[in-house]
Amino acid sequence: MSAPFLYEIPEFKNEPVLSYAPGSPERAALKAEIERIKSETPDIPMRIGGQKVETGNLVAVHPPHERSHTLYRYHNGDASHVQQAIDAALKARHEWGRTPWEDRAAIFLRAADMLAGPYRATMNAITMLGQSKNAFQSEIDAVCEFADFLRFNVKFMIEIYRDQPSSPDGVWNRMLYRPLEGFVFAVPPFNFTSIAGNLACAPALLGNTVVWKPSYQTNYAASLIMDILEEAGLPPGVINMVYADGPVTGEVVLNHPDFAGLHFTGSEPTFKRLWKTIGQNIDTYKTYPRIVGETGGKDFVVAHPSADPKAVATALARGAFEYQGQKCSAASRAYLPSNLWNEIRELLLADIASFSMGTVEDFSNFVNAVIDETAFDRIAGYIEKAKASGGEIIAGGRYDKTEGYFIEPTVILTTDPRSLTMREEIFGPVLTVYVYDEHKFEEMLDLVDSTSPFALTGCVFSRDSRATRVAFDRLENAAGNFYINDKPTGAVVNQQPFGGARASGTNDKAGSKINLYRWLSARAVKETLVPPTDYRYPFLQDF
Repeated sequence: MSAPFLYEIPEFKNEPVLSYAPGSPERAALKAEIERIKSETPDIPMRIGGQKVETGNLVAVHPPHERSHTLYRYHNGDASHVQQAIDAALKARHEWGRTPWEDRAAIFLRAADMLAGPYRATMNAITMLGQSKNAFQSEIDAVCEFADFLRFNVKFMIEIYRDQPSSPDGVWNRMLYRPLEGFVFAVPPFNFTSIAGNLACAPALLGNTVVWKPSYQTNYAASLIMDILEEAGLPPGVINMVYADGPVTGEVVLNHPDFAGLHFTGSEPTFKRLWKTIGQNIDTYKTYPRIVGETGGKDFVVAHPSADPKAVATALARGAFEYQGQKCSAASRAYLPSNLWNEIRELLLADIASFSMGTVEDFSNFVNAVIDETAFDRIAGYIEKAKASGGEIIAGGRYDKTEGYFIEPTVILTTDPRSLTMREEIFGPVLTVYVYDEHKFEEMLDLVDSTSPFALTGCVFSRDSRATRVAFDRLENAAGNFYINDKPTGAVVNQQPFGGARASGTNDKAGSKINLYRWLSARAVKETLVPPTDYRYPFLQDF
């Protein structure tokens, strides 16, 4: 491995977010690309060992907002394809792990520029149609955040490599940061194309080879990621993308002796099942697998009596309802003081009343569809349970899946701070509000900390610096990403490394070098320049 300090990399900045304003060139290009993609219905193969693998077992996928349209079909695989992916990863491992760091880096930097350049409109169009994201939500995710991951991970990698031990006279000490011994299993969620790509690309950048099982709703976007990576020069077998049922894939992967790591984002129950299986199979593995997971959240907005009502209302409107609340960081429970509640309510309900809901092809729509029927039924079930238990629906509450999986942005006002929708993750456009006595701010903070098992994101709004400090201290373990006078969503790579603890995951902070350390196995090397030739130490002498 060549020494990383011999080369300087470009100075990276976060990818600028394009506006897609009326009359802008990016808006015209995106609309044309959406029309083109909708005119086609491709059959998407798996990618194993650099080959496109077709099974003939085609599964149709429809836009969540337009159930009648078939967007694409993917070739569903089985256990044999998972095994082929593992074999390909292990075959590629030796050569890829010894590829100079700068050659690996160049591939992912090239992919970032391709993504943000010639593939920008295509990636956005596929993400918008496949995951029902509006243009802005897709832009900040599928292009900007993913490009940031690809670029800044290179920066983080070099910072790690440059961390070397001291060497006293006569000795040269050095630290070699090796890839893991085996393959990494990457399991992403449906809601972020950037996360899907990063779960596979971050370990690969560091010399690991990967078996990647995208969520079926993102198979089209994942296929485009593979196109970009291969065009950028990624060798065969480094990342192997399989489309197979989760339990089938897990059965093969988690019983393989060369399984070396899990890079996961998804639900808490799924992560727990995977962890339990890994524990049960621990005697099978050559090494102790690295387990990195970001699961769910029950993310809070806390307003102090000194808060700006308009800022709070805006944070709730955006934080709870952008991308239909399908962000693990989405604002889901709010604690608002009695002295501000009437004003915040009026502002929030006015904002919600101004929302347009519908297809992503109409750029005026702020809200689109939830991801699929399973999600639709689950979210609707929470709304009905809230109604039945005495929760007051003060906005929304209606839903319809005739043409697409549409659920109105819903606000529930509760008098029970430990009610179901204040405790459990819903992962949809549902916000529950609890109005507390304005004189009991500190007592309310204890309630925030103890109500939910999750600890992903949260925020406090206050114009009182002492109150802000009190909330900061009392909620120390309640959120891995804590925001002051801002909504709890929108973490940016290299600015707010993302992750939470408690039931929200292992807090290994995607978007920072903390995450990359997990995909490395350090090897300390001591080289004595002139070795001793006599075993006797000075203390052994008599005089």
